[in-house]
Formats: sequence, C-alpha cells, structure tokens
Amino acid sequence: MSRAATDPTNRRLPGMSWPARIGWLALLAYSIYAASLLDITWARLLIGLEQGANFLARMFPPDFSRWKLLLHDLSESLEIAIIASAVGIILSMPIGLLAARNLLPDWVSWPARMLIAVCRSFHPVIVAILFVKAVGFGALAGVLALIVASVGFIGKLFAEAIEEISLKQVEAVRATGAPFLNVIIFGVMPQVLARFIGFSAYQLDSNLRNSTMVGIVGAGGIGGTLFAAFQRFDYDFVLAILLAIIALIMVSEAFSARLRATFQ
Repeated sequence: MSRAATDPTNRRLPGMSWPARIGWLALLAYSIYAASLLDITWARLLIGLEQGANFLARMFPPDFSRWKLLLHDLSESLEIAIIASAVGIILSMPIGLLAARNLLPDWVSWPARMLIAVCRSFHPVIVAILFVKAVGFGALAGVLALIVASVGFIGKLFAEAIEEISLKQVEAVRATGAPFLNVIIFGVMPQVLARFIGFSAYQLDSNLRNSTMVGIVGAGGIGGTLFAAFQRFDYDFVLAILLAIIALIMVSEAFSARLRATFQ
C-alpha cells in the first residue's frame, strides 16, 4: 500500500450533500430577510444593552421589606401549581390511556388525541386570559389554565409511553380471562409507572413556573405583583420577587429530582 493512500492528510472528510447545503443557505437567507422585516439592527441592540445595564443598576440592592406580601403571593403560586398538577395528573391518566392506539380502536383513541392536541395548542397565558374572562380574576382562572396545560403535556407523553410497552405482558394477563381494568392495572401500569411519575414531577415543575406567569393576566399568584412592580418602576422589589421565584424553582427542582430517583 502506498504512503499516499495511508496518509491521513490525503483522506477526504465527508461533507454535506448539496440538498443540505442548499437548505442551510436558504435558512441563512431567510433569517437575514426576516431580521430586516423585524427591524433588528446592531444600533438597536447596542442601545438596548446600555438601557439594560441601567435597568440592572436600578434593581440593586433588592428590597425585601414587603416580605409578607412576597410570601403570600409565593404561597398562592405554589397552591395553584399543586392543585393544577394534582387534578391534571388525575385527568391525564384516563385520557392518555384512551389515546393509546395499541390498546384501543381508532374510534376511541383519535377523539382522545384530538382533545390532547387542543389542550397543547395554546400557551398557558392565553388559556389563562380565556378563563379570566370566564370565571373572573383570581386563582381559579390560573388553576383551570394549568389543568389544561397539564392534560395536554402528560396525556400525550403517557399515551406515547403506553404505545411503547411490550404487549406480551398484556396478552398474558388477558389470557387469564381478566377484565379490561385488571389488564390495565397488572399488564400496563407496571411497565409505565416509573415514567409516569417522572412526567408528573416534570409537570409540577412546569406548573410552578407557569403559575408565576399566569398572574400577569390576573390569574392569581405572584405574577400580578411582579407586573405591578414593573409598572410602578419599583425595580428593587422586582429583583426581590425574581430572587424569590428562583429560590422556589430551585427547591422544586431538588424535590422533583429526589422524587424521580425514588421511583426509578
């Protein structure tokens, strides 16, 4: 074998195909075109960086003098997230089961999948606006909005987890003459329980974050207080609220990680 054939510098590196190159060039061209339409310029970016620095300077030091209001609103956000997660998880189990195409016929699974798709179609803030109009301002609107979000997320993942199970265990339970409910309990749930708990823990984290957002539109929680502080240019209290939210989310992350590790 010649030296030229074995020399690694003479080997051609695999490159992208022409369709891939054209696709990347088209994406780059469209990004530049879209940036021009949206008035995204370096001048605006530099001005924004200067104004952002001034804004951050006005936030320090954080003002925790209204800690009672802070704790009250944080506890309300936590209550909204827990209630919405509990109800959403309970509703997602039968809906996700009905949406599993390997267990039920299409005339049952497709309506359930359509319901899940509708629940996933809108951001929780948009759903919260609708519920604020329906039931008025307060925590109830936030709870209902996050229940919808929970059904859309957990229902989809639960249905997909059921579709990935081994049907041998299901058929073994069916062969004993067990009714459908026992087939689900002994043939399906043992295979998906750990994943379902992981999905539920993640949704609790998500609802806790979203519960701080839905308050901006009047659906309860600390989001309303945060929005009001912004409107009053009360930036030191804004920083206190943001730090409290970060602390709450970090505690929730630690709890969720411990919960997932316990059941895995």
